[in-house]
Parts: sequence; C-alpha cells; structure tokens
Amino acid sequence: MERWQCHYCLADREIPARCPKCQVGRLKLFGIGTQRVEDEARRLFPRLKIARMDSDAMKTQEDYRESLQGLWRGDTDVLVGTQMIAKGLDVPRVTVVGVVSADTAFHVPDFRAAERTFQLVTQVAGRAGRSPRGGTVFVQTFHPKHAAITCAAGYDFEGFAERELRQRREAGYPPFTRLVRFVVEGRDEAAVRESSSAIGDRLRSLFDPSAVLGPAPAPLGMIRDRKRRHLLLKCADLESALRTLKPIEWNVPSKTSLVVDVDPQSLL
Repeated sequence: MERWQCHYCLADREIPARCPKCQVGRLKLFGIGTQRVEDEARRLFPRLKIARMDSDAMKTQEDYRESLQGLWRGDTDVLVGTQMIAKGLDVPRVTVVGVVSADTAFHVPDFRAAERTFQLVTQVAGRAGRSPRGGTVFVQTFHPKHAAITCAAGYDFEGFAERELRQRREAGYPPFTRLVRFVVEGRDEAAVRESSSAIGDRLRSLFDPSAVLGPAPAPLGMIRDRKRRHLLLKCADLESALRTLKPIEWNVPSKTSLVVDVDPQSLL
C-alpha cells in the first residue's frame, strides 16, 4: 500500500482506502505534484529535455544554480517546478508557461489568499513573452470564474484591487486595520490549549472582545512534534495597542513558547 508523509509534522502512514473515522465511501487522491507533472511531460514529449525544480529535487544551492543555468544555456527545454520558479527569472527563450492547479492557493485559510493567487498567476505569466517572439500562458483551474484568476488573466490589477479592498473593509482586515498574531507552540497539547485560552481571556479584558479572534488551532496545527494554536487581535490604533501589550508578561508554561507577530505576513 502507498504511504503519505506530511512535510510539516512529518507524520508517516499508509493511505487508507476509506475514511478512518466514518468508514464510508472510498478515498480518492486528488491533485498532482511536480514529480507527476514531470513524468507526464516526459511521456508526452519524449524528445525534450525536462528538469524539475522543487524542494525535493533541490538539495543544495548548486542544484538550484545548475537547473537555472541549464535553462539559460538552452540545455533544458521544459522546467517543471513549484513557486520558486515563478519569480525573478528572465529567460527570453521561454515562450510558453503553464500553471497547474492555480486555485490551490486561494483555499488557504488566510485573508491574503486571493491576493497571493493573483500575484502568483501574474508573476508566472510574466515569465513568458519576454522577447519579440511573444508568449502563451495556460492556466489550469477548477474555479475559472474566481476574480483572482480572471483578473490575473486580463492583467486587471485595478479591478482585482477594488474587489479585494471592498471585502477586506467589510471584514475588518488590513489595510483597514492592523493585526497582531499570537502563536502558542509546545509538545504538550493540553498546555498549549490552556495557555492560548488564558491569552485570549487576557486580550478580551484589555480590548474590545469583538476584536479578538481565537484561540483556535493554527492552519498548520503541528510542525515537527509541536502543537500550535493562535489568536488574532485587530487594531484600529496599533501604537496604542502595542503600548498596552508591551508591559504584559504572559507567563506561558515551560516547554511552551509564545510568538507575538505584529503585522503578520502569513496566518499559517
């Protein structure tokens, strides 16, 4: 039986045929990774020189450098990779770019998910057509009408920004408020839960309770063997909030850590 492993918590187990909890129906693997895309590309284009660039294939800086040099020299016809190849590459010979599963990013539980999807598709599209030869971009998605996809396809930054800003204003997210994120981590799940609850109670005693979200399991609920829970504080006046927070000693249990992240760039 095939096995799967989480790259974050490192859990390793057999892939079950049915849901382990309800035992109903059959589980079907969905989506494809870069290795599968590479295999399909080799099958479809056996005469082309194909290379893969992802965290599994790139073990050293030399691996990364050699892959890029192969593309620049013309030794590589097709480069398959993750987001690491989406930014900063200027190779005039590249005339075709494909984005596989472009909608994966906007299912991430982060208010910036649509923005990052728009950025990614726009940046990837920018890798093609950087010469008089022009270029073609193919975007594969299960949500072709999502604004992040349609606006990126049409290079409509103004339209996307207007829609995104309207939604963030209604939900009270940046740039209309500022955020402070509290992340509690530890091997003892009970201690992490108790500590995050105490922090939530303290924050609600100091600020408008409606401005405090959580505690809840972080989207990446465990990294390595450390459990993670987080809270968000929405601040209309960040400087005032920081003056209130600065003198507080949170006193989290031993072997449990607290990270206070002002203006977090990721909620994972």
